[in-house]
Amino acid sequence: MLKLSSRLLVVTDRHQTRGRPLVPLLQRVVNAGTPAIQLRERDLSTRELVTLAREVQAVTASHRSQLFINDRIDVALALEGVGVHLRSNSLPVSVARQMLGTQRLLGISVHSVEEAVQGESQGADYIVLGPIYDTPSKQLFGLPLGVHTVEKTCRLVRIPIIGIGGVTAARAREMRRAGAFGAAVITAILGATDVESAARELLDAVTLVP
Repeated sequence: MLKLSSRLLVVTDRHQTRGRPLVPLLQRVVNAGTPAIQLRERDLSTRELVTLAREVQAVTASHRSQLFINDRIDVALALEGVGVHLRSNSLPVSVARQMLGTQRLLGISVHSVEEAVQGESQGADYIVLGPIYDTPSKQLFGLPLGVHTVEKTCRLVRIPIIGIGGVTAARAREMRRAGAFGAAVITAILGATDVESAARELLDAVTLVP
């Protein structure tokens, strides 16, 4: 049975890297551990995204890190073994599952307990829930859900719950203690001055819970 192999999901945004090229930066990230990578570059054309995805897959494959393509099932299907992460307003999970089959992982972003329960019932392999904490990048999704929402969701949903939004190492530990499988971050790693140290700190936080 396929499952997430890392408790840390690094979501990409090449505009949040302090001007550093994305692929070499991701190489440094996976050198620090084996987080999963979600390629989320929505402003690229299909051809540009496929080219970038192949470059990123070369990086993740060398460290056995899992790779997910944000929302683009067609791009994922062009690459061997790559999973898909759906937006909350994308195709229904059940439709995406039919297109992907059972040999690729499928996740979905949700913004409520009810959406998480629905995602599981439709066949998602994991849920990214947020924003849990206040963060500028997630303000359009409303007020922070809070760690109590993580606790409630984890009581009702059996598949892995990944918390996102304003995540720090301390907050990652808090979410893990609340029952979350792990955490997802963007700028906490990609925007860090020392991405290797940031990645190691977050990997430790989601793995070694006091």
